[in-house]
Amino acid sequence: MNESEHHSNTLLTEEEKLWHILEEVKDPEVPVLSVLDLGIVRDLSYNKGKVTVVITPTYSGCPAMDMISMDIRLKLLEKGYRDISVQQRLSPAWTTDWMTESGKQKLKAFGIAPPNPRQQFCTPEMFREEAVQCPHCNSYHTELISQFSSTACKAMYRCLDCKEAFDYFKCH
Repeated sequence: MNESEHHSNTLLTEEEKLWHILEEVKDPEVPVLSVLDLGIVRDLSYNKGKVTVVITPTYSGCPAMDMISMDIRLKLLEKGYRDISVQQRLSPAWTTDWMTESGKQKLKAFGIAPPNPRQQFCTPEMFREEAVQCPHCNSYHTELISQFSSTACKAMYRCLDCKEAFDYFKCH
């Protein structure tokens, strides 16, 4: 480490260092997203050597949360932290509004349609379908195939223009 890097590292607080470390922890179901991109890290504190990270699942009962908790612990251990607590908080419930714009762009580049900023509908009928943009060709000429896809937080859509099927990270 050169003197410039050492000097810049000493200017960061422990909490700032921890936030940077958490950028390296990926979602096991969508590995292009960090836990910070997802917006599931609700709180982080450092007090007398103890690190506390509070996370909120994207869905209650999300099977990835145990893996994410373990990955957070492993990453912090790798970086030299030993006294670590990872806690889950269900309230307030997670919303796609907590995702970063960068995370939404990473989803699209990965071929998963990011959540719309708010629910948008194509037709005024009683059972309205959300207008979802194809991440491949950007067309809104898409149709819902299934309310659930590879995970409960995604739905399966098909583009009627480019004919590609794709996941949509559901807005909630």
